Amino acid sequence: MIPTDSRIDRRTVLRTFGGAALASVAGCLDGSRNSGTTTSDQTSAATERAGPLSRIAVEGQAIVVEVDADALVEQVNLIQPNGELFGKRGLAAGARQVSFEIGTAYEPGKYRVVALDGEGTVAEGSLSIQPDLNIVEMGIGSNQPEQMWNSSGDEVTDEAFVTVENRGTGPNAVTKLLFIGDVPYPSDEEGTNYADADGVSGIYGPKADDEIDAVTVAPGEKITLYSYRSPFAFIRAEGISCKNEPQSGEFEVVLETRVDAKKISETYQVQYSGSDEFNNCEITISEA
Repeated sequence: MIPTDSRIDRRTVLRTFGGAALASVAGCLDGSRNSGTTTSDQTSAATERAGPLSRIAVEGQAIVVEVDADALVEQVNLIQPNGELFGKRGLAAGARQVSFEIGTAYEPGKYRVVALDGEGTVAEGSLSIQPDLNIVEMGIGSNQPEQMWNSSGDEVTDEAFVTVENRGTGPNAVTKLLFIGDVPYPSDEEGTNYADADGVSGIYGPKADDEIDAVTVAPGEKITLYSYRSPFAFIRAEGISCKNEPQSGEFEVVLETRVDAKKISETYQVQYSGSDEFNNCEITISEA
């Protein structure tokens, strides 16, 4: 492991390793842990009653089907948007609920639920599932330490936080967090160069205290992601350095996601104050 008892911590050391290090780090990623704080409005996609099917809803990463207690239903089938069978669940005596784990690699669209009694169809219902991730806020540790996982630690100074909200009806997973453009240490070839690296997310997980491979965002959930590779660290001869006169520019925060391999981005304006030192100017960020 890389020692972390100096200001040049594991992130700074990782920058110097190049592509070989990226591959080794990817092998240590932990996708079971979230990146940061989580809030939820407890909202999810749900249908109205369809015969004895009293409820069809998305809960977390699963489709849950509830059946009336007196319904003559022996089996529930879930049909994907492409018409293929996703799965089937038998209803044991006394059981009134079944669930289908869809994870974050599912096909978005309309799913059909078919309730069966033996070979006959008792009822059918449907549910449209589509995630809708939005970036609602971003900032950097040097300006807003209270928004970071450790407001008193020096290591948060060069890192960023990005708050995302899922306003859709299905779960999704963020697999990469990128900062592209006029930032001190961008995620592309001008900086840490992991934008096109497979399995490298750029997302820090406080619980794992390491880079993690993905963060799942359920419908109605709001989650704060943290950067891992110090996009706002000033490095000599890399990215942006402070100058005597003020500078301004523009950058994008980009999220790569698992469902449909979709990218979500927001553009921000950035200003750097003048400074005699390459790494001692103030950074101001505003929405574009």
